[in-house]
Amino acid sequence: MDNKVQSALVASLDKFAAISGNDSIKLEQDLIDVFSKDLGFLEKVEEFDEVFDEHPSFDELREVFFDLLMINFFASDIKKLEEDYLETDEWADIEEETIERGTELLNLLLYINECHDEEIKPELGDFLREFLLVEEDEFQDEYHIYEDLISNQQLAESSIEDICSHKGMIELGEEMEELFVPFMSFFNQPKADEQAFKDLEEFSSNKEFDTAVYALITEFNVKN
Repeated sequence: MDNKVQSALVASLDKFAAISGNDSIKLEQDLIDVFSKDLGFLEKVEEFDEVFDEHPSFDELREVFFDLLMINFFASDIKKLEEDYLETDEWADIEEETIERGTELLNLLLYINECHDEEIKPELGDFLREFLLVEEDEFQDEYHIYEDLISNQQLAESSIEDICSHKGMIELGEEMEELFVPFMSFFNQPKADEQAFKDLEEFSSNKEFDTAVYALITEFNVKN
C-alpha cells in the first residue's frame, strides 16, 4: 500500500470517528488489509465494498475512499503490471464498470501529485485552468462540473467560516455539493492546523464528513 494513501486514510478516519463518536479501529485495519492485497482492481473493489457494508456508520466516506483506492492502484499496484496497462482493453473495461464510482476528489488528488512532482504549491486557479483546463473549448464538461468552484474562487482567499456560510446561500451542482467545503477549505488552508479543524467543526453543516475529507486531502498533500 502506498504510504501517502495510508496516511490520508488513517487521518480521515480518525477525524470522522472523533467527531461522530464511532470507533474506526476495525474499519481502518480492514481497509488497510484490502488496499495492501495482491488482487486485481475489481476484486479489491468487491472486498472494499464488503468492508464498508460491515461498517454502515462510516458509509458517507465510501466513495471518497474509493478515490483513494484508485490512487493507491496508480501509485502502488500498477508497478506489478505491464508498462502500458492503462492502455489495455482490460483497463478500459474496468473504467467502464466503475464509471459511476468515486467522486471529483480523484482529480484533486491527482493534481496534488502533479504539484509535488513539479514542486509547486496547490492553488485553486492553477487547478482549474492548468490541470482541468476548464477554459478550453474541448473541456466544457469539466467547466460545468466545477462551475461552483469557478464562480466562487474568491472564497479560497477568505476563511473557512465564510466558505461554510457561503455554501448555505448557493445552489450547488450534484458533483460539488458534498465536496465544496473541503475543496475550498484545502485551497484556503493547504496545510492543516488545529484552527482549521476547529473552524470546520464549528461552522460546517456536515462537520463529520467535511472535516474527514479535509483531513484526507491535507494529509495527502504532506510531502514524504
